[in-house]
Amino acid sequence: MNEEEFHDRWAREIDPSQLLVEESFEACTAPETRQIMEWLGSVHGKKILDLGCGAGEAAVYFAIKGARVTAADLSAGMLNVAQALASRRHVAINTRQCLSHRTGLPDQEFDIIYAANLLHHVDKRQTLAEVSRLLKPGGLAVFWDPLRHNPLINIYRLLARRVRTDGEQPLHINDRKIFKQYFPVVTYKCYWLTTLWIFIAFFLKERVNPNQERYWK
Repeated sequence: MNEEEFHDRWAREIDPSQLLVEESFEACTAPETRQIMEWLGSVHGKKILDLGCGAGEAAVYFAIKGARVTAADLSAGMLNVAQALASRRHVAINTRQCLSHRTGLPDQEFDIIYAANLLHHVDKRQTLAEVSRLLKPGGLAVFWDPLRHNPLINIYRLLARRVRTDGEQPLHINDRKIFKQYFPVVTYKCYWLTTLWIFIAFFLKERVNPNQERYWK
């Protein structure tokens, strides 16, 4: 199953009323997005692209904060969920179905580009080149993705094949060199070493099937 089919199928399982928006960025269990918001500061009035938006939690969060948001994704189903979530939260977002490396959007269009769990699904170089093209001078691009050096999480990924696509490639710590080819300043932080214990608790103690419950949710 390809990426578009996989995410369209996943979208059909999502109830927009159950999606967590503020919690995705502000909860104590979301250190990566809290760090991102510290880097971004106020987004009010900023033009933001949520690239690979998925169900739209980030796009809607930015819109609630006063940003002008475009939510882009390969999956029409996910874009429908994102639009439904925006309607529930009484904010407006633009949606665009496209590839991450070929968006068709104008040069230097965005102040901020946000991409969560995207790069390990796509060609990193092509996507980063597109992001660089779309950013305004002085703009910020922020990404977060899984890294491949966590051994127990790699075991989890092998077990949870039905909730992921075959071609996924978690990032290597040395991939930061690729980012430096497209952006003048690159900063990164690593999180979630303690997910080793979450894996052990869910899989070995609570016997939660990783193909029926997405642990990271």
